[in-house]
Amino acid sequence: MSDDDQASLAKSLIADGRKQRNSGDLNAAAHSYGEAAEIYRNLPNPLKFAHTIRHVGDILRELGSIEEARSCYEKALRIYREHTEASVLDHANAVRGFALLREDAGELDEARSLWQDAKSLYEETKIEPGILESEAHVRRLSRV
Repeated sequence: MSDDDQASLAKSLIADGRKQRNSGDLNAAAHSYGEAAEIYRNLPNPLKFAHTIRHVGDILRELGSIEEARSCYEKALRIYREHTEASVLDHANAVRGFALLREDAGELDEARSLWQDAKSLYEETKIEPGILESEAHVRRLSRV
């Protein structure tokens, strides 16, 4: 199968995963996104892999699979840091997800630091809901 065919399959899997997630079937969504991530892992666009594996992390976090989600976020963030052409918004969303995970895991100092990073990234993109959410988490975690 050509790279283009593989990329088309991955896009289709992501579309399926989005529908499954929206309908509340998180296990199926994790599977679909996970298959798409594996395809992207082997294609020459690491940013597609990072974006997809971050979504896998989000879904796994929602399912309560903290350590599996942690690995996904770490992979995505490593790629975003290595590629200056990465979307600032994609980077911000990955930091946000990792901050939520660190909160869920009770790692509050680390979560606060990540929320501060997310706030800076959201400010760079002028995404007001992200800025406000980040500020609220930083305030709350500063009182803990």
